[in-house]
Amino acid sequence: MKYGFYVILMLFVLSSCVGEDYPNKNTPSDNFEALWRIMDEHYCFFDYKQQRLGVDWNEVHSRYAAKVNDKMDNLQLFEVLCQMLGELKDGHVNLGAAFDFGRNWSYYEDYPKNYNAELIEKYLGKGNDYQIASGLQYRILDDNVAYVRCESFENGIGDGNLSMMFDQLKSCSGMIVDVRNNGGGQLTAAHRLAARFTNEKLLTGYVCHKTGKGHGDFSSLEPEYLEPSDGIRWQKPAVVLTNRQCFSATNDFVKCMKLCPQVTVLGDSTGGGSGMPFTLELPNGWSVRYSAVVYYDAQKQHTEFGIAPDVEVSLSSEDVLKQKDSLIEAARKLLR
Repeated sequence: MKYGFYVILMLFVLSSCVGEDYPNKNTPSDNFEALWRIMDEHYCFFDYKQQRLGVDWNEVHSRYAAKVNDKMDNLQLFEVLCQMLGELKDGHVNLGAAFDFGRNWSYYEDYPKNYNAELIEKYLGKGNDYQIASGLQYRILDDNVAYVRCESFENGIGDGNLSMMFDQLKSCSGMIVDVRNNGGGQLTAAHRLAARFTNEKLLTGYVCHKTGKGHGDFSSLEPEYLEPSDGIRWQKPAVVLTNRQCFSATNDFVKCMKLCPQVTVLGDSTGGGSGMPFTLELPNGWSVRYSAVVYYDAQKQHTEFGIAPDVEVSLSSEDVLKQKDSLIEAARKLLR
């Protein structure tokens, strides 16, 4: 992926305009106008959010401008600005100040968790019952199914570590890759893991980026591919476990895995988060993060609001009482 090019391009565009024609006085009104304009000119999902949520950004300006006055203190202003950003329901849109971090986590907070950390410990075991490779925790379950827990893509996943792990699990009849509650991280790490599940180059989607200040000013779509790894690749059935807290890079990982042969995605829809975020500062020094680059799936469809599983399974209270994870058990049954 050409992330470096996009970052350099965006930094050039932003550095050439932010200080010149944005409000730069440190008043509540100026900070409000600066935030609204930053989003208006650089946020990448306005057309889609208007279609899905009915968000009219000009109407939002009128409604929230009436709530701002220059006698407000920082806490009051922060609250209003966060409420305005919350209209977009985007987990990548945040407002950062020294005293708080504005966020919208409705993409998972309004849904069942479908995850229980204590149950995961039952399957992984304790101490030396499981192994660790590049942050991946794994073991062979008693039915000869490999269980791999991937909590985050924040840290790099090494090809050498992955080859060692897959070699350790090569005798297993199937594999479960559990990415529930994985909030994302490095796309390169997500793709490095996904590349172990295909023997062919796969078209996984398309990418475009903002080229101007208009809501519809984008570059043409460029195809994105997943190249098969040069290391050990998995040739048997695999199941990916998902819930609503699968976000950002994990959302993209699931998008790739759905296209890999012999892979089934099981659980709940992912949380989405298909826009690459960038950051700018307001006159008062608060930072605003916003989605700036759009990623689509192979059918050129948005995945901003999540990806549906192939098989929908929820964590039942009855299974929890039995100390069983409904999703893991459903995956084991599917693999058998």
